[in-house]
Amino acid sequence: MVPSLNPPWTRLWPEPDRALYRKWVARRRALDLPGYASFADVGLDGEWTTPYHLAACAHDGPVLVTYNYLDAPSAKRDRDVLSRLGYLPDMAFNRVLDLALAQAETMRAELYVTHAFHMLPATRSAAIASKDVDTSFDIIGRHECEGRRVIALGEVAARTCRRHNIAHRAVPHPSARGTSFANRAGLLAEALRELTCRSA
Repeated sequence: MVPSLNPPWTRLWPEPDRALYRKWVARRRALDLPGYASFADVGLDGEWTTPYHLAACAHDGPVLVTYNYLDAPSAKRDRDVLSRLGYLPDMAFNRVLDLALAQAETMRAELYVTHAFHMLPATRSAAIASKDVDTSFDIIGRHECEGRRVIALGEVAARTCRRHNIAHRAVPHPSARGTSFANRAGLLAEALRELTCRSA
């Protein structure tokens, strides 16, 4: 079943911000770049800029910018879980995030997770052209980040934030290879604590 409800957290937003969010959703739906699938193409369209907002769409929490959501085949395969949760708990990304959240003593629902690129590549780990990332981020992501406390996850997200003049704290991507889950989680937890303290 294609989900149609708003992310649960946006119901708590002030109406002017909910109106802005609806504009971002419309921008995301209008994004159409050749070679990529949309959320609608894989049965995951909804009143969100990303299905991850079923779990992490806090009005004033830190913004985590990832590279992209998923590839199209994975999104189709796991559509039922994604329609319920917004994310895949067993993915390395989310397992590392779980560890970081525990260390930072916060919850996924207190974050706002978005992406540098809001479409789905045709294959897993496919390279996405920089110009396409910039186009997507200019249309959607930068609006979600402006005026917020931002953590860029990985080099692509950090580079995209730099190119669009979005102030951010850069950390390794939770799925990056070469270091342990504990190391990646520790760096992310440190960034979360830093940004949370800065807002206090």
